Amino acid sequence: MSDISFDGRVAVVTGAGGGLGRTYALRLASRGPGGAVNVPGGSVNG
Repeated sequence: MSDISFDGRVAVVTGAGGGLGRTYALRLASRGPGGAVNVPGGSVNG
């Protein structure tokens, strides 16, 4: 992912509670884009 710039972009990751969705969400968050994640059945407290 080092060749992709996320400047001025927003990432949306669905299914971020586990598996690949979680991996993608954590990786994108470490790169700093604004974003939203969706975890079906999740709660505010995790």
